[in-house]
Amino acid sequence: MFAIVDIETCAGKYEFRKGRIIEICILLHDGLQVVDKFSTLINPECHISSFFRGITGISDEMVAGAPRFHEVAKDILAFTEGRVFIGHNVGFDYGFVRAEFAALGYTYKRETLCTVRLSRKLLPGKLSYSLGKLCDSLGIENLARHRAEGDALATAQLFDLLMQLKSMNPQYKNLGATELMTRRIDKIKLYVLDKLPEACGVYYFLDKEGHIIYIGKSKNMRHRAMSHFNSKEKKSLKMLNQLQDIDFELCGGELIALLREAEEIKRHKPEFNRMRKANSFTQCIDWFKDSDGIIRFKIVPSQESENALLSFVTYGTARSRLESMLEEHTLCLRYCGLTPDDSVCFDHHLKKCNGICAGEEEIDVYNKRAQEVLDKYIFKDADFALIDKGRTPEEYSVVVVENGHYAGFGYGDRSIHIQSADELKGMIKQAIYYPDTDDLVRGWMKTASSYKYVPFRAGNEINTSEKSEHIDFEPQID
Repeated sequence: MFAIVDIETCAGKYEFRKGRIIEICILLHDGLQVVDKFSTLINPECHISSFFRGITGISDEMVAGAPRFHEVAKDILAFTEGRVFIGHNVGFDYGFVRAEFAALGYTYKRETLCTVRLSRKLLPGKLSYSLGKLCDSLGIENLARHRAEGDALATAQLFDLLMQLKSMNPQYKNLGATELMTRRIDKIKLYVLDKLPEACGVYYFLDKEGHIIYIGKSKNMRHRAMSHFNSKEKKSLKMLNQLQDIDFELCGGELIALLREAEEIKRHKPEFNRMRKANSFTQCIDWFKDSDGIIRFKIVPSQESENALLSFVTYGTARSRLESMLEEHTLCLRYCGLTPDDSVCFDHHLKKCNGICAGEEEIDVYNKRAQEVLDKYIFKDADFALIDKGRTPEEYSVVVVENGHYAGFGYGDRSIHIQSADELKGMIKQAIYYPDTDDLVRGWMKTASSYKYVPFRAGNEINTSEKSEHIDFEPQID
């Protein structure tokens, strides 16, 4: 049932030809006692340094005639087959054994149990959980410290004691040894991965009170959730410690998942989400053409906005974006509202402005660069729909933009022929509008490779049963 394993090595971590196993001992344990043993020195085919020779007492001369790992690999496989691999700090022993097998081109995999972790659970409050100090505190004698067999025998005695303690503990006595070692976070991981489908959607992490603590989206929710459990960030670990349950919403297309995630984060403001929490946008970058026909930009309070290009939570973020646009497209400070209208801008003196403010640049030439900004942030059509895959093969998803802004999303039946824009608009659930959702739609359109673009114009009917593809101006509908 159990294989208690201890190894000695000539390095602190496995490095091929540098850090190898020099001794191994495997004790077979039936749950009551040790019933068999495999123990041998191993020739690592490399030099054993004085440091590790001092720790283990094993020298190059001692292992010169010993078998190489590949010569005992079958015995190790046989002794551990179908058994739980037990070690004190099992990750070290198991990691070396796996690495040795990997060097032979074989994937070694066993269920593991760590007596360090088991000791912390059943013997709380010890000053040290190293094998030597723990055994000393428990009166377990080890006559061959830092030798594989001596440490394996000590680990076996420790394991016997831990099993006795488990049998007397009302909380743990009915649990198997490996079940006892399963951490709460591992149980939650299995629960989450079992519940989440490999499909596109939005998922919600909930705490024990049912409060939403994190909202995420992915084209494959199950795989994305897995990445949370692999993270080593302190914030992620804190979130996982609070995680108790999960819920999800299938979205079909990735764009709807993006939009739903952004809307839900603003609505619930989960503790562990960093982005898109703000739902109050106080500043806008407006654009307009002045009496001379020059395209101009300016930062204004949201309530004063007449033709918003972009919206921001703070003036500082709006100013930063405008300055970035100015530098990237060689715009003029004066025509971006950052210097008085009756002066030549300071950037012209620094040769960063081509002189529209000094009458030294043609309006059409300047406007061409300003139009590049508009093309980047304004939709090609003010009213259109984006048709993408649905939650099932029988349906499609619809995202509608009206008057240049995201309006909402919905789903339609592929078997039903749609002939007008009104029919598409009738499918959608009207969304609460937040300016940053327009950025999400624009960004998705630039990177997505498979969707149907439907501008709302007089003309042809559409057939939503067609294979979804990116079509720039067709079909056209009322």
